[in-house]
Amino acid sequence: MAGKINLTDQLKKYFGFDNFKGNQEPIIQNLLDGNDTFVLMPTGGGKSLCYQLPSLLMEGTAIVISPLIALMKNQVDAMRNFSEEDGVAHFINSSLNKGAIDQVRSDILAGKTKLLYVAPESLTKEENVEFLRSVKISFYAVDEAHCISEWGHDFRPEYRRIRPIINEIGKAPLIALTATATPKVQHDIQKNLGMVDAHVFKSSFNRPNLYYEVRPKTQNVDKDIIKFIKNNPEKSGIIYCLSRKKVEELAEILQANGINARAYHAGMDSATRTQNQDNFLMEKIDVIVATIAFGMGIDKPDVRYVIHYDIPKSLEGYYQETGRAGRDGGEGQCITFYTNKDLQKLEKFMQGKPVAEQEIGKQLLLETAAYAESSVCRRKTLLHYFGEEYTEENCGNCDNCLNPKKQVEAQELLCAVIETIIAVKENFKADYIIDVLQGRETSEVQAHLHEDLEVFGSGMGEEDKTWNAVIRQALIAGYLSKDVENYGLLKVTDAGKGSAPLEGVTVSISSTQTTTTGSDGTFEIGNLPLADYTVTFTKDGYASIVKKVVMADFVDGIATTDVRMGGTEILRGLTIDDLKAAEKWYYNEYRGGRNAESYPHWDWACNYMCTMDFRGDWEEQNEGTTLRIR
Repeated sequence: MAGKINLTDQLKKYFGFDNFKGNQEPIIQNLLDGNDTFVLMPTGGGKSLCYQLPSLLMEGTAIVISPLIALMKNQVDAMRNFSEEDGVAHFINSSLNKGAIDQVRSDILAGKTKLLYVAPESLTKEENVEFLRSVKISFYAVDEAHCISEWGHDFRPEYRRIRPIINEIGKAPLIALTATATPKVQHDIQKNLGMVDAHVFKSSFNRPNLYYEVRPKTQNVDKDIIKFIKNNPEKSGIIYCLSRKKVEELAEILQANGINARAYHAGMDSATRTQNQDNFLMEKIDVIVATIAFGMGIDKPDVRYVIHYDIPKSLEGYYQETGRAGRDGGEGQCITFYTNKDLQKLEKFMQGKPVAEQEIGKQLLLETAAYAESSVCRRKTLLHYFGEEYTEENCGNCDNCLNPKKQVEAQELLCAVIETIIAVKENFKADYIIDVLQGRETSEVQAHLHEDLEVFGSGMGEEDKTWNAVIRQALIAGYLSKDVENYGLLKVTDAGKGSAPLEGVTVSISSTQTTTTGSDGTFEIGNLPLADYTVTFTKDGYASIVKKVVMADFVDGIATTDVRMGGTEILRGLTIDDLKAAEKWYYNEYRGGRNAESYPHWDWACNYMCTMDFRGDWEEQNEGTTLRIR
């Protein structure tokens, strides 16, 4: 039956729209067909319609689990505007008295109510569970589903109880929706809700109409904001602050400067808070200054700017909050003010929380700091964080692309990072890697005896922010990966180890011998005469090989001091004896299981050297011959 419905006609009938946006139609059809559905759709993509329309088409009442009272009120008001029946949508939460709850239940039992919004806390109350058992449930919708995951930006422990309660009430199709979920958060949501096999509908995170900018936060930040607003008169805007105190202070400052602004935070009395929200939606005020409690699920398409007075606690939160600008596809400016002092405040806020929660919070905060300090395209960084690659070199709509920052050659720095990660066996996070590079004898470094490593202190000439930038860009470029399951341990990828094959690249040895790489990336080199020769890597093979070579940890006193990039000598003093010894170690020890004690200083240099597969007759007269690579 559901499959025969013309969904476009129903869309026009109930909501007045001529066409669906993005994946809305297949999502709705999948739910009508009785399938579990996971929806990852950016703010402004029309998530709400994905459960609102099917609720009107299916028999029974849809249960929508939503985290905020303000969100429920906004959604219920919107649905009632589309229907002649006031009882078509209701909510149950702590704001209702017993008489109001009785009226909601009466409408549900009379078959008037198609959508019932409940907070997770209300859903778990025994009297509500008992009542819902007697109701025909069309489907369950979990809105803002990222609240389920500890790695989500707004973790709510009560969301973890949703699946058991659903099982207790009665089985029905389930749809989970969120605008912000990394691959880790998505996995957490599906696993916790018991919907690992659900149909997944994932829209692009790219919002081309949004302009992203990070500005330094100075003592003049209030003046900067006032100037920005006055340069954008009569435009709707949201300013986010971390504390309620700052919300009220800034709102008063804006009002004193002739700006039509109001405050919004959870500590205000309900009537004032609701009035301010409604006035903003009805364009009676221009600017709302709020904590992050404001805006979730609020349907105002013409917000023209979102300002973050303080750096957000996570990139998920930042993405969702900035996503409230330009939902109509028009202009949307996203301005963030950043100072390292804000990070220190946020870290202090975490003190006293469980250790695991602190670790997760710190990792999320580091991601945000890296974003703020990066010279890379903001859009590229954001999309990469959510598991989506942005291939354009210049997005043309962020501060870093419109006004590129000065860049420096950092290939040697990248190599130092990779060498250090490998030296510590890929078992540590970015801040620890930087401690080793900077030669800091912290208690943790000493506990692992890493102050004895050759790489210890090798990066003392650079600032921490430089190393953070190198690590961030290495992650984006695919040289490193982050083990999210283990709180951000850094791993070196195959690309970082330089193990990609170089099929078809020509290698010239002196003027008489040439050999070509095989499909497995190996080289065949014949006899070398008694003389110094240069191995020249041509075309793209030059850069590729150089990257592989400089990532090695070479023999003490021979090559280490002469490892460079860019057309100068890369290795000096490696003899045929060295190559023979390395080859023997590699095949006898490394391939049979790494045994560092048998040839410790070759660590993984020989991994590179010996995958070249040196062959030929290593005759006595060749002993002492030097191979130079330029």
